[in-house]
Amino acid sequence: MADQKHISGAAMDRRVAVPRRWGLLVVAVMAALAMALLLVRYWPRGVSVSRAEVEIAAVKRGAFRDVVVGRATAQPLHSVLLDAMEDGRVERVLVKDGERVEAGQLLVVLSSTQRAQELMARSSEAAQQLANLATFRAGLAQAQAAQRREVTQAEFELERVRRLHDRNRELAAQGFLSPSALEDSADKLAMARRLFEQLQADGREELRTREQSVQAMQRAVADLDRRLTAMRTASEGLAVRAAVAGRVTGLTLQVGESVRSGTRIARLDSLGRFKLELRLDEFHLARVREGLAAQITHDGREHALRVARIDPQVKDGRFSVELVFDAEPPALQVGQGLDVRLTLGQPSPALLLPDAGFYADTGGAWAFVLDADGRHAQRRDLKLGRRADGVIEVLGGLQPGEQVVVSPYRAFTNASALQLN
Repeated sequence: MADQKHISGAAMDRRVAVPRRWGLLVVAVMAALAMALLLVRYWPRGVSVSRAEVEIAAVKRGAFRDVVVGRATAQPLHSVLLDAMEDGRVERVLVKDGERVEAGQLLVVLSSTQRAQELMARSSEAAQQLANLATFRAGLAQAQAAQRREVTQAEFELERVRRLHDRNRELAAQGFLSPSALEDSADKLAMARRLFEQLQADGREELRTREQSVQAMQRAVADLDRRLTAMRTASEGLAVRAAVAGRVTGLTLQVGESVRSGTRIARLDSLGRFKLELRLDEFHLARVREGLAAQITHDGREHALRVARIDPQVKDGRFSVELVFDAEPPALQVGQGLDVRLTLGQPSPALLLPDAGFYADTGGAWAFVLDADGRHAQRRDLKLGRRADGVIEVLGGLQPGEQVVVSPYRAFTNASALQLN
């Protein structure tokens, strides 16, 4: 009986202990929740950043001016390259780099011993061929003179025999000359006529042969003369002259220096006429076209330009655009830097955000947007459009008046939130 009472008392103690443990657990959970609320309220949220180290800008409504601003360099409008046409050695340098020259002005004189020897040999050969041609022409003239004399002599003999035959024929008709003598006279006339005709034919054939020889010699002399002229032209190439008027650039030759054919000697830049070379981000490649208007401000005056040529080759994320002036260009120096405003389209109303360093780190896909308290910034996905004239077109994700961290994000690219101190 006593054992039964003992068991009943133990069971009663267990029933009382279970509620006590559950109560303690509830108290612990409530304390943890209270602590968590305190941590959420009083502990920093996100990566701690000094407000002075970031740039914050407001989203605003305004006119999106489709203008790209870039740094361009002045280049000569036209350039002529001067290359060595022959191998040679620099004998004289008559101008200095940067000097203004006129068209045809002698710049550099080269010399070539081999070319001089070849020219002398060809000149001697040409002189010999000319002498041979003169001999052939003299022979032709002599043959023509001899033939004229022989033809004249034969013609005289033929005429004499014909007159004699005519008298013999009259005498034979009167009975003073025998038939055999008349026949002999007729044979002599026929022989004289055949000899005259044969002499004419032989003379024509001889003269034709001599004329063909003279013509062949003339062709040989003309061909040799052309080759000689080409060699002289090549030799004249050793004297480098200015093809056009301009400013000499890149002339660095020294007297005594050896030059190979094709070596760049100098460049002639047009005087007082310039173009601008502008490098743009590849983002704008699809929107730039020839004929677009541009503008620069130089010495307080605005100058209009237009796109004349586009080089679509992208290098280091940029491509080149060539701009020319619509009117007389200002006084510039080659290589001078100028700020250019290139107009890509007409102004239109839009929601705008400054084009700053955050774009390079996020590609415009997201940004840190400040909360209403201005102390915290949350990461938010964005939809951005065109970039021009220092601003970006906002297509979605932001409302007017919201504050955005627009400085570079490299230090906290992986953060989801920022706390601004």
